[in-house]
Amino acid sequence: MILAMTDIALAEENARLKARLAETEAALEDAVEAQRRLESIVGELRREKFGPRSEKLDPEQFNLPLEDVEVAQGILEAAQERARRALKGNSPAERSPRNRNRGHLPKHLPGSSGSSSPKARCVPVVAA
Repeated sequence: MILAMTDIALAEENARLKARLAETEAALEDAVEAQRRLESIVGELRREKFGPRSEKLDPEQFNLPLEDVEVAQGILEAAQERARRALKGNSPAERSPRNRNRGHLPKHLPGSSGSSSPKARCVPVVAA
């Protein structure tokens, strides 16, 4: 069965696809930038370690470039996740709300209807 799309439906579909393409391109650009940053950090580490006149770093300073790597890796992972969602079409706005059971127990479990106060649970102290 072939459905004929009206001009309005085609325009809406075109706009939706263009928005999805822009979202995917932005995620790809973020991922490429994060990859460049990681490559730059690795290059700096190689120059420091293996360069002709490499300076010997204080052991406490070894963690500083690694922190940059962790930050760049986090940015890259976030960009990849956004790209995956964009390719799947699961943007946060399109997801349906989760069906959660908050505050309601199943009927076969007992529930408490009163409020619990410390006085109700305290046992009086008897002096000997």
